Amino acid sequence: MTGRRRPRLSLRWRLAAAFGLGSFLLSSVLAMATWNLSSGYLLRQREQSAVQQAEVNANVIDEELRRGGEGLDKLLTGLTTGPDSTILLYRPHELRSSGRQVDPSVLPPRLLELAHSGIAARQRLVVDGVPVIAVTLPITTGDVHYVELSPTLQLDRTFRFLSAVLIAGTVISGVLGVALGGWAGRRALRPLTELTAVAHRVAGGDLRSRMPERADPDLAPLARTFNKTADELERRALRDARFAGDVSHELRSPLTTMLNAAEVLRRRREEIPGTAGRATDLLTSEVDRFARMVVDLLEISRLDQQEDDRALEPVDLGGLVRNVLATRSDAVVPEVEVDSTAPLVIADRRRLDRVVNNLLDNAERHAGGAVRVAVLRNDRKVRLEIDDSGPGVPAELRERIFERFARGAQAGSRGADSGSGLGLALVAEHVRRHDGRAWVQDRPGGGARFVVEIPEATA
Repeated sequence: MTGRRRPRLSLRWRLAAAFGLGSFLLSSVLAMATWNLSSGYLLRQREQSAVQQAEVNANVIDEELRRGGEGLDKLLTGLTTGPDSTILLYRPHELRSSGRQVDPSVLPPRLLELAHSGIAARQRLVVDGVPVIAVTLPITTGDVHYVELSPTLQLDRTFRFLSAVLIAGTVISGVLGVALGGWAGRRALRPLTELTAVAHRVAGGDLRSRMPERADPDLAPLARTFNKTADELERRALRDARFAGDVSHELRSPLTTMLNAAEVLRRRREEIPGTAGRATDLLTSEVDRFARMVVDLLEISRLDQQEDDRALEPVDLGGLVRNVLATRSDAVVPEVEVDSTAPLVIADRRRLDRVVNNLLDNAERHAGGAVRVAVLRNDRKVRLEIDDSGPGVPAELRERIFERFARGAQAGSRGADSGSGLGLALVAEHVRRHDGRAWVQDRPGGGARFVVEIPEATA
């Protein structure tokens, strides 16, 4: 048992994702390099500034101690650079401080050991929630050790701002990469999109669709090759259509003679007994079926040779259905349901008349007649439904029955009611010419429901 394949992203979105990922990775590398260089430089500058300031302050205190130290307290107060800075002065059996009050016990023991040993040192740390640079310096006058805590709040704010800018820049670069990849993918794949659209129209029967000529040396051969193939396909289709039309036209004269002879035989059927009579019935039914086939072939050949010969006008599909039913003499009179809010359609009245008649003939021939005909409004479309109570259409035949010469379960049968296999093909072709579609589905309660949808007329 094979697992279900996961849906893959389209080529355009894969290209956009590749652009976005590449841009994100490149921006991340540049952001990390910028962060390391700038943060290291700013930190070194701040540490050097803190050490220099501490050295100046230590020299001033040293000079004051040499003069006797009477103004030491006032001097310490003046040396603090802000409310978050702290100066600690260790003297024998005495500790003096200035600025923000800090418990010396929160300082790292190793830093205090270096200070008491008279060794200059510096260290980044957080004291009572405030990031600082601690600088220890010896003072030559007396057994005095100087410790200064210089705050780095401004530096930390700078680091946070720089990191936010770099992260935002990296994310924006990734998003812009995705947008650029999507734009580039759309432009690069535009010829493929046009080729798909043109090929879809050609497959739908519009053999005159062509790709626009391209000046690009890589795309011009593709456009020329496709257009050449479409030209050959159109010429072959027109040649086949002309052949079918010529054959059908040439058959009309002998067919007229055959119809007249069959009508004579039909009127004198009672005079022909036994096997000859049964042969006469078979002959007349086959002549009638042959006549219908020739008429349908002529119409199909005209459709193939003339891409758009419609006489368009606003048509009330509900009224057209009532008129068609009024001219028919079917054995079963169907229920008619017409939505009064159903809008008009812009259509060729003759073609729609043929669509309705062919669907009713199909129901009469294969299911004993239509039991319901409805004209409804459905999402800016006018919907025609023709229901029958016959055996229905198997799922595997629901598309094939709209192909030419497809007769479903009656493909091998003969007789007046077997049909030519072209009626539903004409329905599909006429509906396609009106930008609509036709299909068959199950009818609730049993039977088949043939559905035609045509866009409503726009103002």
